[in-house]
Amino acid sequence: MRNASGDEAVGGAVTWGLLAAWALHDLEELATVPGWWRRHLPGLRERYPAVPEAVWRRAGAVEGREFAAAVGAMAAVVASASVAGRLTGGRSAAYQTALDAFGLHGLVHLAQAGLVRGYTPGSATSPLVVVPFTLWARGRLRRAGVLRATRPRDLAVALGFAGAATVAAHVVARRLTGGRGATDG
Repeated sequence: MRNASGDEAVGGAVTWGLLAAWALHDLEELATVPGWWRRHLPGLRERYPAVPEAVWRRAGAVEGREFAAAVGAMAAVVASASVAGRLTGGRSAAYQTALDAFGLHGLVHLAQAGLVRGYTPGSATSPLVVVPFTLWARGRLRRAGVLRATRPRDLAVALGFAGAATVAAHVVARRLTGGRGATDG
């Protein structure tokens, strides 16, 4: 299918696919994060003593409703990026940045699993869904002639976007739940 400018247009599988792949990935996280933290936090504290105690306390406190609310807030971000991608035939900078951030997020999950030498929430769907979808979608964007050139600076922006969106989602979740995540897990 070609758009008005003669470029091959990307379809919904590429743009809405970001939201679908993200949903599959985050279902894994929703199912595993609370219990995983409860079981592994003591050993992680011991294995990585240089990590400030405040980080461990906060990580261990994100459970139950607060985590689910953060996933919901992130769903709004990913859905918005997918809509922007769909409306622009994949050209949207927001969509392409979110796609890159999603792929890098998958690589971070794999690095986390490597650091703990085992499973971490999100590490099962990262090599099966996140990374393959990102590479496939980028290939489709490239073939359609709409993929923006990716420079190291762009990857830093994508990682920054992912980090900022994650922090914002958790801030929203904490406000929505009153920070009660640790007691309702």
